[in-house]
Amino acid sequence: MASAAFILVAYLIGSLAFAVIVSRALGLPDPHTYGSGNPGATNVLRSGSKLAALLTLVGDAGKGWLAVFLALRFAPEYGVAPIGIAACAVAVFLGHLFPVFHRFRGGKGVSTALGILVGIDPWLGLATLATWIIIAAFFRYASLASIIAAAFAPFYLYFLSLVLPQRAPWFLTMLPAVLLTSALLVWRHKVNILNLAAGRERRFGEKAQDREARGPDSG
Repeated sequence: MASAAFILVAYLIGSLAFAVIVSRALGLPDPHTYGSGNPGATNVLRSGSKLAALLTLVGDAGKGWLAVFLALRFAPEYGVAPIGIAACAVAVFLGHLFPVFHRFRGGKGVSTALGILVGIDPWLGLATLATWIIIAAFFRYASLASIIAAAFAPFYLYFLSLVLPQRAPWFLTMLPAVLLTSALLVWRHKVNILNLAAGRERRFGEKAQDREARGPDSG
């Protein structure tokens, strides 16, 4: 019963869509109604408000971290096993993807996934973030950076279990949760993957007309 309660709380935390909350607070349009329709920081940036995008990014990452932190801090006191804490990490991510407060229309989960990884271990979050930055800097595709960073996250976690053997049981317990989260994140980018393959994905700073002029074979 305690495990179910913590998992439910994690899901509800994840269901707080900061793209919508911040947009309403700042008098901006609902992010579902413009751009990609994705309630995430990248789409909120299309509203023209950098502050709103930043607050969305911080809020979405923060809720991922908070759910893991609360489970780590309080769940063991109620007899929740480590696997239950891993389930909380998955639950907060599912809450972001399918938020009950917003008709289950959620985002892609990049920021929330980062927050979860930081909650599991700061080095894991840092390594994954560094991967995102490197790929984004070289190729200028946010989606490609997110996909590759997500793919590398489970490997980083396994590597940490080897170099920090005293924490290996914790890392290996969380590994299935990270694998599932990464798989879901890649799945949420399925349209981006098709666009990347077709040369239609938008790069950083690229406008729609620039992409059309570049053509599908030059990306």
